[in-house]
Amino acid sequence: MDKAIIKCPHCGQANRVPAAAEGRPRCGKCRRDLPWVVEAGDDDFAVIAEQSRVPVLVDFWAVWCGPCRMVSPVLDRLAHERAGEVKLVKVDVDKAPQLSARFAIQAVPTLMVIVDGKIVARKAGAAPAPELDRWLKGALA
Repeated sequence: MDKAIIKCPHCGQANRVPAAAEGRPRCGKCRRDLPWVVEAGDDDFAVIAEQSRVPVLVDFWAVWCGPCRMVSPVLDRLAHERAGEVKLVKVDVDKAPQLSARFAIQAVPTLMVIVDGKIVARKAGAAPAPELDRWLKGALA
């Protein structure tokens, strides 16, 4: 599992953030919550997403998918706005065929919210930012 370099939106400090960890990533300098955006695939999805203690927003996407490219910045923004509350896990369906089959991904993007290892919400297709925001709020409530 790789570590991503996340720049703290509050103080600008660069932080190494693991894809999977016990708690929530915090800035080493200002100690505020960091946005948690990682990638996962067939081999590490269970550890990164299903065993996470932080609620997980999973984005099943594909490089060739236009709607995925429209939704991705919205999901990144939501992950930044909800730093410490949600972990965004991106799954490229072309690189994770076992996950795509396991979760019966028929269309991309498909979004899921996982809390305590259980899927609590699922949504297929692109949606406008306000709708995604409401959907995520409802799933996390």
